[in-house]
Amino acid sequence: QVQLVESGGGLVQPGGSLRLSCAASGSIISIYGMGWYRQAPGKQRELVAVIISSGNTNYVDAVKGRFTISRDNAKNTVYLQMNTLKPEDTAVYYCNALIRRLGVAEPISYWGQGTQVTVSS
Repeated sequence: QVQLVESGGGLVQPGGSLRLSCAASGSIISIYGMGWYRQAPGKQRELVAVIISSGNTNYVDAVKGRFTISRDNAKNTVYLQMNTLKPEDTAVYYCNALIRRLGVAEPISYWGQGTQVTVSS
């Protein structure tokens, strides 16, 4: 079994910063891409940022220059540093990872439980 556990969400004022973490645990053989998605009320879930095993990253235009995704392969953890936060960044943020686990030939997409980020004065 594999689990993704997120942390770091909360309430922050506009212009502030937050750092999200997501740790994968379980019978993991390898982790391919890891990413962060978000879903605001009444909207579809959207990809925010992704990082693959080589370290290459990609961001949605709305967060470029403000958010940074990184990963610690030794800890099976992905981070999202969010700076200059705006009210429109308010959403539930979900971690996602493509993981190959023991006993399964193909990699599987796993999701975290979500963490609330609220940007408000």
